[in-house]
Amino acid sequence: MVVVTLVIVAAVVLVASDRWRRGALFFGGATLLAAAFRLCLPTARVGLLAVRSRPFDVATLTLLGSVIVTLAATISTVGVG
Repeated sequence: MVVVTLVIVAAVVLVASDRWRRGALFFGGATLLAAAFRLCLPTARVGLLAVRSRPFDVATLTLLGSVIVTLAATISTVGVG
């Protein structure tokens, strides 16, 4: 949980310093990292990452992280100054 939180803090710092696309990529990466931790670690070790059953948590986190990364990577830079 601490590692995922540190990556999210880095994402917030990037967004706050006007690097919103890179921050969004970090946030999506943190979500995918949480999915990997939920998949590999026992339930007693994942802490607050365990919300429902393991398959549900992994599927939800993977889908959400993939969508965030895809959106952040494909947004056009036209008009962004």
